[in-house]
Amino acid sequence: MRKKTALITGGAGFIGSHLCGKLLNNNYIVICLDNFITGELENIRPLFRHKNFRFDVHNVSHYIDIPGKVDYVLHCASLASPADYLAFPIQTLKVGSLGTHNALGLAKKKKAVFLLFSTSEVYGDPLVHPQKESYWGHVNCVGVRGCYDESKRFAEAITIAYHRVHSLDTKIVRIFNTYGPKMRHYDGRVVPNFIFQALNNKSLTVYGKGEQTRSFCYIDDMVEGIYRLMLSKTNEPVNLGNPDEFTIMQLAKLILKISGSRSKVVFRQLPVDDPRQRQPDISKAKKLLSWKPAIFLEEGLRRTISWFKE
Repeated sequence: MRKKTALITGGAGFIGSHLCGKLLNNNYIVICLDNFITGELENIRPLFRHKNFRFDVHNVSHYIDIPGKVDYVLHCASLASPADYLAFPIQTLKVGSLGTHNALGLAKKKKAVFLLFSTSEVYGDPLVHPQKESYWGHVNCVGVRGCYDESKRFAEAITIAYHRVHSLDTKIVRIFNTYGPKMRHYDGRVVPNFIFQALNNKSLTVYGKGEQTRSFCYIDDMVEGIYRLMLSKTNEPVNLGNPDEFTIMQLAKLILKISGSRSKVVFRQLPVDDPRQRQPDISKAKKLLSWKPAIFLEEGLRRTISWFKE
């Protein structure tokens, strides 16, 4: 039987590299594309030993030409950290628009299944809690975060258009806060920020009063959910995340406890348009994918802190 081939854009990034490994372990041929604007060669270096792994340096905002059969196109490429998309707003918009268009074009040409990696940020600073897939969102399109939020909202719109017009088999995953090994210590997101600060005896930087909430999903759970969605029959957006909700202060205290750090907490002004609440309703994922997170926050943080120490 012919092995299935999956192409992953942004495959050297945090989630993308874990997904490359998952698919290789499940006997797929994996083609990884990345231009290293935020991806890391170290994330995929161990995969080069695998006979079914292939890597090309490529900016997916330009035309994608892949010879041979491709069964799945997984469009993971994105600048997902606030530190990155605030530094590169135009590139963020390009990868969400041009990059998505090019990846969809490849999927259409190859008659492949297409999976878009979207985000909980399509909900903006939500007025509905928890967030269901039916919620349209509360987004400031001209705010500083608009480059990321709107790039993903456009990406979802063109993905659905390709499904309706070209009958392309498309999937959309809305990813909520995910953490774990392979995150960059300078990533700018709260979990690696706190861990790096705690392990280096630096003050943990909390924005506002730390009362804003997030729901943190460990990477292994997230990748399993994405894999199940890839193989599913649904074409509707699906939330993936851990519905356990924590304040940022609760997260800070837990990381200090696990790491044994004596770092203090310092407070800074809350960033513009920072969401006050973030919690996924995963009813659809439970029903359609038989999926729910299995790793609690404390266990996931222990694994992540151990990796950061190494």
